[in-house]
Amino acid sequence: VHPYIPNSAPKVKAKMLEEIGVKDIDELYKDIPEKLRLKREMELPGALPSEYALKRHVEKILSKNQTCQENISFLGGGCWQHYVPAICDEINQRSEFLTAYGGEPYEDHGRFQALFEYESLMAELLDMDVVNVPTYDWCQASSTALRMAARITGRSEILISDTISPDRLLTIRNYCMPVLAVKMVKHRPDTGLVDLDDLRAKMSPDTAGIYFENPSYLGFIEHQGKTISDIAHENGALSLVGVDPVSLGVMIPPSNYGADIVCGDIQGLGVHMNFGGGHGGFIATRDEERFVMEYPSRLFGITKTSVEGEYGFGDVAYDRTSFAVREEGKEFVGTHSALWGITAAVYLSLMGPKGMQELGKTIMQRSQYAMKKLAEIEGVKAPLFDSPHFKEFVVSFKDTGMTVEDINKSLLKQGIFGGKNLSEEFPELGNNALYCVTEVHTKEEIDSLVQALNDCLG
Repeated sequence: VHPYIPNSAPKVKAKMLEEIGVKDIDELYKDIPEKLRLKREMELPGALPSEYALKRHVEKILSKNQTCQENISFLGGGCWQHYVPAICDEINQRSEFLTAYGGEPYEDHGRFQALFEYESLMAELLDMDVVNVPTYDWCQASSTALRMAARITGRSEILISDTISPDRLLTIRNYCMPVLAVKMVKHRPDTGLVDLDDLRAKMSPDTAGIYFENPSYLGFIEHQGKTISDIAHENGALSLVGVDPVSLGVMIPPSNYGADIVCGDIQGLGVHMNFGGGHGGFIATRDEERFVMEYPSRLFGITKTSVEGEYGFGDVAYDRTSFAVREEGKEFVGTHSALWGITAAVYLSLMGPKGMQELGKTIMQRSQYAMKKLAEIEGVKAPLFDSPHFKEFVVSFKDTGMTVEDINKSLLKQGIFGGKNLSEEFPELGNNALYCVTEVHTKEEIDSLVQALNDCLG
């Protein structure tokens, strides 16, 4: 008998089998081939005798974690440390919004309006007309955006800048297979920017769209956005851009340089880092039927009710979703990150345009300071690419005689999480790390990093 497994007492199991007319539990598994069945006991520790003992055991395991609370973190690469105002947590924990499953709260009071406000705030930030209720994360948002482009153009190929996050690329390949072929476009080694000659050479009548990110996964700003979009449109394809919305207080939105579909992640807008989680993917387009009807996600709108002067909020074109037509849907969508959408709405409403501008300026100033100070260390090059950067940048340790792994181990002893090791993701770049600096990093913390690196490399 196992204390944490219901109905594990032999008499209870025997009674249950008798009730359903089965003599032996193995009969329930007869469809599973013998070669796939485990023939021995699982190598698991014995059950702990009490809830208190279990609690102590789990706490001991958790105490091994080293977090950004007691360490200075310069990690980024898709999940970033930004300041989360207390009111964001206060609002999203209210019973009207707290998610049970699938974006559905236990009490539905004002959720549609809250998500409509989120869509409106994001649309203003992105300078687009239509924004979806958040889906899982940037990975799914970008994958869905590419599938939308294929359906809109009737074409079967997508071009992607090769500086994309490798994890995101894996998701895209998986999500788009086998209906959409993925081809990579090279970057220029000196700047990281898209190689326009390679882009033009790879355009074809099958190209549904070009996808690039700005800022890129490697932190540099892709200032050729207008040219890239023009190349796409000249060949009957769409321009798709992935963007960090935090950057839009100081950078023009992709819609201003020709993007047809914009996507990204709202994790930086008032959502905590949850050991890699806390993500919500957004997709944005113009208010044109050919775009709107290809969204698989839910869209909430405002409309008049039967009462004069009263308005209500609800689904727009619900019949295009897999919720309505199930297996006939163009693309299946399940659980949404609706709670994070409401959280992002709280954050954006607090910040306003001026606040977002101040946030962007602060991040750029502090990241510029970090790059300048790191570049003064002998053997270190920061940034690797000769381009403007926002928030993240690649630091080269090629001439230091130490690997990024060893450097990061040394930094951790001093309470610092160093940059993300890019040696496996981008081996062609050499011994490099991706560093992230946001509004939470003070001058003193950046100076501490520089001193720690000097001690490590000296």
